[in-house]
Parts: sequence; C-alpha cells; structure tokens
Amino acid sequence: MRVIGIDPGLRNLGWGVIEAEGVRLRHVANGVCRSDPSATLAARLLDLHDQLTRVITQYAPQTSAVEQTFVNKDAVATLKLGSARGIALLVPAQAGLDVGEYAPNAVKKAVVGVGKAAKEQVDHMVRMQLPGVTIAGPDAADALAIAICHAFHCQTARSMALAGGGR
Repeated sequence: MRVIGIDPGLRNLGWGVIEAEGVRLRHVANGVCRSDPSATLAARLLDLHDQLTRVITQYAPQTSAVEQTFVNKDAVATLKLGSARGIALLVPAQAGLDVGEYAPNAVKKAVVGVGKAAKEQVDHMVRMQLPGVTIAGPDAADALAIAICHAFHCQTARSMALAGGGR
C-alpha cells in the first residue's frame, strides 16, 4: 500500500510518501511545497494545489492522510492555515483517494509512543523506521510521520476486519 502523508501549511506544506507491506515500511519520497508569502492568498493556495497535484500524479499513492489543524491564539493565522489544510484535503480527494485525518498527538503516539513527543523525537523515530531516508526538512518529517501513522491505522483496521470476517 502506498501512502502519502501531508502536513498542511500555507508557507511550507510538507509531504511524504511511503510503502507499507505488512509491518515493513519503505520510504518512497518526501518534500515540501512552498508558496510565496508576498503573493495573494488565492495565488498561494493555487500554487500549493498545483504542486501537490504534481506530487500525487508522480508518486501515485493509494491512500492519504492529513494532520488536523490546531487552533492558535491568532485567528487570522488559524484561518490561513485552515485554507492550506483545505488544499491538503482537496487534492487527494480530487485524485480519488480516501483521506485519513489525525490529530498531532495521535501521530506522535503512533510514531514515538508518546502523544506529547518533541519534534526532534518524531524526526528521530521517522529515521529509525525508514532507514537511510534523507528528509527535506521538518515539514517533510512531519508528513512522513503522518503517513506512518496512517499506514499503522490501515493495517490495524485490515487485521481487525480479517479477524472479524473469519467468524
């Protein structure tokens, strides 16, 4: 199963593609879609849409996952992040992919084992689970963690369905 994880951001939208076969994970690619902060919001969203569409076309994932947005004290920043998250949800849906959504603490718990893990711990565990990976930056590391989390959840759901279906 090929999975794309997406870490939404208006300036830097991280993405990571992995393949999961049973409990084995393999890195396929990762990167960051960047938008020009001096452009209009609409132009930035269009640019992110186009870049992410190219990524999905190139790497052909079978499923996707996006990190849920947290609300911060700056309402304007939260709305802009929400707009970028809309692109992160829309592009995979346009490609016909199911889109899983995970809270940041659920991703950390799946990858590190602790829901309050630091970014450095997440990065370290991503590198442990994908040996030899070169990560394009913190946003790409988060996206790979989201993909790993989704792969684990899909495997668990599949195992439970098989166990329940055999009765």
